Amino acid sequence: MPKGAGWRITLIITFIALSCIYLVPTLAPTLPSWWKGLLPKDKISLGLDLQGGTHLVLEVETQKAVEGTLDLVATDLEDTLNGKNLRFKRISRSGPDTVTIVLYEKDTAAAVQQLLKDKYREYEITPSVEDGGMFGIRLRMKEQDIQDRKDKAVAQALETIRNRIDQFGVSEPVIARQGTNQIVVQLPGIKDPQRAIDLIGRTARLEFKMVREGVTPTGPIPDDAEVLNEKVVDPTTGAVNETPFVVDKKALITGDLLTDAQVRIDSQFNQPYVAIEFNSLGAKLFDQITAANVGKRFAIVLDNTIYSAPVIRERISGGSAQISGNFTEKTASDLAIVLRAGALPAPVKVIQNVTVGASLGKDSIDKGLMAGAIGVLLVIGFMAVYYKLAGMVANLGMVLNIIYLLGSLAALGATLTLPGIAAIVLLIGMSVDANVIIFERIREELRLGKSPKAALDAGYDRAFLTIMDSHVTALITAAVLFQFGTGPVKGFAVSLSLGIIINLFTSLTGTRVIFDLFLHKGRVKKMSI
Repeated sequence: MPKGAGWRITLIITFIALSCIYLVPTLAPTLPSWWKGLLPKDKISLGLDLQGGTHLVLEVETQKAVEGTLDLVATDLEDTLNGKNLRFKRISRSGPDTVTIVLYEKDTAAAVQQLLKDKYREYEITPSVEDGGMFGIRLRMKEQDIQDRKDKAVAQALETIRNRIDQFGVSEPVIARQGTNQIVVQLPGIKDPQRAIDLIGRTARLEFKMVREGVTPTGPIPDDAEVLNEKVVDPTTGAVNETPFVVDKKALITGDLLTDAQVRIDSQFNQPYVAIEFNSLGAKLFDQITAANVGKRFAIVLDNTIYSAPVIRERISGGSAQISGNFTEKTASDLAIVLRAGALPAPVKVIQNVTVGASLGKDSIDKGLMAGAIGVLLVIGFMAVYYKLAGMVANLGMVLNIIYLLGSLAALGATLTLPGIAAIVLLIGMSVDANVIIFERIREELRLGKSPKAALDAGYDRAFLTIMDSHVTALITAAVLFQFGTGPVKGFAVSLSLGIIINLFTSLTGTRVIFDLFLHKGRVKKMSI
């Protein structure tokens, strides 16, 4: 055996064995029970364009995030001024970027203005005179801060949607930002696209508000209160009834203080409900609020809809509560998912919804496989005719390339897309391209009168830098595509990158071993090349 050939042959055989083992879950319809222990179970997943699914483009209403920030500032100012006994008439958001404070007295206005300068230094503070001789102060967000808040809203929405989809159980989803305020979501193989859309788009703003018992919904509503409806679905007829309640505008506790949400079944009525757990701060607030409001009604509000408004019978300690309503197991599960994943920082709306059928995916697979088969046959035929027996060695290297590449995709649990198949077809040509460079170098050496063994060594040595240079350049391109591309482009980049690395091994090591074995004894006088 030629020197150094032993470890190369061992590597080749080991990679073939590993590739075949990792491909078994993909190729076998069912796995035997003994396989499911230590042996690999992941298979090559098919992308949206191959197995069907849903493609969504969502638009984040970023201005709502800015308005939400200003509402929090207004609420904080109310608490601060009340705590310092500074009288005011009104604190409210006015316009898309301003909070207005209306005060009765000039001295109070001066004190509040100084307080704002100390507490909200990043805001523009402008005094004004309001109608009726009142003193006003306008607190305005700067343009850069507005843009930063909008950008963070999209980033937060992206992460929240990703968390929700991960818990929803979609295999290999694609979730990526597009432009300034859009998010692309691809859900391969999903069976209920509308449920997914509802789950993704729900704002999930959970609030606990006190019910105003003495105020009727049809009468005058105080400025610090609002009317919200409790929706009750009849389980037998499906009819929806709405009961209006007057509740405080200000939430006493919000969903930001939750740590967990799980579906439970009520043992008495056999109905699902959502059990929630608060963090330490939430538990403390919940304990204080329930202790101070025994006998009063407490509305549990999600996205401005009351889910339940129970009477607080006793002080509730421990940081646990439950959201009950006319849930099915599916709706309760979806509510628990969005509460665990967190609220969206701003509403999102679906601006594009495309459902890709599985029949289109099957057609794409068939055409991709047909293109690959034709490409393989044409390359095999050309190499066999033009380079004779040496061409058959290159063909063997190409087959090894394909086996290694598919095995690597399976080992990584990668998603195969239509562009990924295109990359594989492209690599069929690339796999023999390196060998063509080597063979032409060998031919040149043979024309100079060198022996087959000397010509082989010189051909591989002289072609090494050229092959390495071209493959490294292609690998850099693939890396850029993977970093900045989305969805199918990433699939193409993954297949291309793996193929380039594998092709370096098979062209410089795999085919070289075969030639070395034939020329080892030095008895071959002529190469079929």
